[in-house]
Amino acid sequence: MENTSILVLGAGELGMPVIRNLVAKSKHLPNVKITVLLRLSTINSTDIEKKRNIDELKALKVELLAGDLTSPSSVLIQIFKAFDAVVSCTGYGNGAGGFQLKLTRAVLDAGVKRYFPWQFGVDFEIIGRGSAQDLFDEQLDVRQLLRSQKATKWVIISTGLFTSYLFEPFFGVLNLETKTINALGSWDTSVTVTTPEDIGKLTAEIFFNEPIIEDCIVYIGGDTLTYRQLADIVETLSGEKFKREIITIDQLDNDLKIDPNNFVKKYQHIFGNGAGVSWGLDQTFNFHKRIDTMSAKQWAGLNINWKQLPLGLTD
Repeated sequence: MENTSILVLGAGELGMPVIRNLVAKSKHLPNVKITVLLRLSTINSTDIEKKRNIDELKALKVELLAGDLTSPSSVLIQIFKAFDAVVSCTGYGNGAGGFQLKLTRAVLDAGVKRYFPWQFGVDFEIIGRGSAQDLFDEQLDVRQLLRSQKATKWVIISTGLFTSYLFEPFFGVLNLETKTINALGSWDTSVTVTTPEDIGKLTAEIFFNEPIIEDCIVYIGGDTLTYRQLADIVETLSGEKFKREIITIDQLDNDLKIDPNNFVKKYQHIFGNGAGVSWGLDQTFNFHKRIDTMSAKQWAGLNINWKQLPLGLTD
């Protein structure tokens, strides 16, 4: 792939791994130039983490372009016009209200040849419209818009959940303090997870794949497991018994009625239903390309200090 100018939107939890891997894959390709669009305040930030990322981007010889995605569409179109491809790593931080549609329209109006939208996540079409997570309806609108045209080639990468989220207290599945594991929906409900590092690696592989991948949805995955399997993993790594509880669909329904705007409750409802949140690893790009990815057990073994869990077993 020659004469390719790539613009990455964002350099956060997913953006940085994507950029690292695009740079690594393009090292021996002629005329590939990678730019990242960041707010000027981010580029000049004295925040330790942001400054570390900026220093790394400079070391990677990635060009830093100051810009704000909340700018009018006319401004974004002028920015995007200079690039052959746009890879969006914006996340949902900007909320709903048409942000993803605005970006997509600007990309199309700018005549960008290839677009990887922010669709890193679940299978929105199986979940369908009107789900507990209203952000997903706009993701379906983006897909409809992309399919309605032929000028800009697009690739959507379905990744499942970030692996770490299964183990984060905010998600409500695992509580290391109380040694409790909550199954969303049932113990046999499954979820596909992938680490940001693997998403970055596989995004670069998909981007530079020959023959070129275009106008399709590509599934990837680090692991697909049930909540029962997750509980077994936790008990194996910790060497302790955890209290196992089920948060039923009825409970999840009731939680949303009580607090309909709760972002986490919306996600718990989606994952508790089980539709569109998992797929067999044998269906994935990485499986067919024989690319190694990190399993949930591997991630937990590397990132959680199981020897320093609070003392005492649950009743």
